[in-house]
Amino acid sequence: MDGIIPLYKERGMTSFDCVSRLRRILHTKKIGHSGTLDPSVDGVLPICVGSATKVVPYLMKSGKNYQGELLIGEATTTEDLDGEVIAAQPVTSEIPPAAIEKAMASLTGDITQIPPMYSAVKVNGKRLYEYARAGETVERPIRHVTIDKFELLSSKYDPTIKQQRVRFNVVCSKGTYVRTLVVELAKRLGYPGTMSWLTRLESGGFMLEQTLSLTDVQDAVTAGTISHYLYPLDYALRDYPAVELSDSQWAAVQHGAWLKPAEVSTTADSVVLKYNKQVKALYHLDQQHGAYKPTKMFSVK
Repeated sequence: MDGIIPLYKERGMTSFDCVSRLRRILHTKKIGHSGTLDPSVDGVLPICVGSATKVVPYLMKSGKNYQGELLIGEATTTEDLDGEVIAAQPVTSEIPPAAIEKAMASLTGDITQIPPMYSAVKVNGKRLYEYARAGETVERPIRHVTIDKFELLSSKYDPTIKQQRVRFNVVCSKGTYVRTLVVELAKRLGYPGTMSWLTRLESGGFMLEQTLSLTDVQDAVTAGTISHYLYPLDYALRDYPAVELSDSQWAAVQHGAWLKPAEVSTTADSVVLKYNKQVKALYHLDQQHGAYKPTKMFSVK
């Protein structure tokens, strides 16, 4: 069984929980996901099965789209509602939408982030959340990410509890911590903040409406129709031009041969090579030698 399943990850599950469940449902160990989602976040989690695990890095390259909510007036240890409250400040009057949008604009484009202590980033062989749970702090690596869009959807002020909730949409590059982004938004507005909920609408080119739940996958396996829901490797490589190889070309590629641009009829930086309509390799143009050479071999059979 080979292909990509656009899974809907429910809240309360880790990404590893999803992989573990699918290994039992699909009766295979060769499964990987393309981009961790926190337990409190739901949404699109592309799952690669069998030989499709080789295209995980290409799925992860694509941007991600989220919708969520920021709670202004309270901060937690984890930057979401799973953590303990560490700061609180009453919002004495409603923050105008124009002020929120201005602060959002200042966080759009290429920015740097420091991953939160409660995250899966590894430092010196240990994940940050392991240090955090032990009450330790370590120096965290700076990340460079791109925020393509940070949009205000709605804003609601509660004068009774003196807090404000801001709903947003964000389109961003891989590696972005949306929790950290919205906490920084609250800081720029002069208040502590925490992410109250988040849903991933798009990842790896898959939209929320394309996803299957774990129950859907189980039902499809039981019905013998799971192959109908598996996307081919091509899906992860759809942004590259593709070339169908001849028998002689495929025989050469099987042994790692380089190809001249005239042989693949393109001058693109990278090209997907297919044989019998099946993805076999990704080649890139070596400018120095004027030939295409292997970037990644997906199959030599």
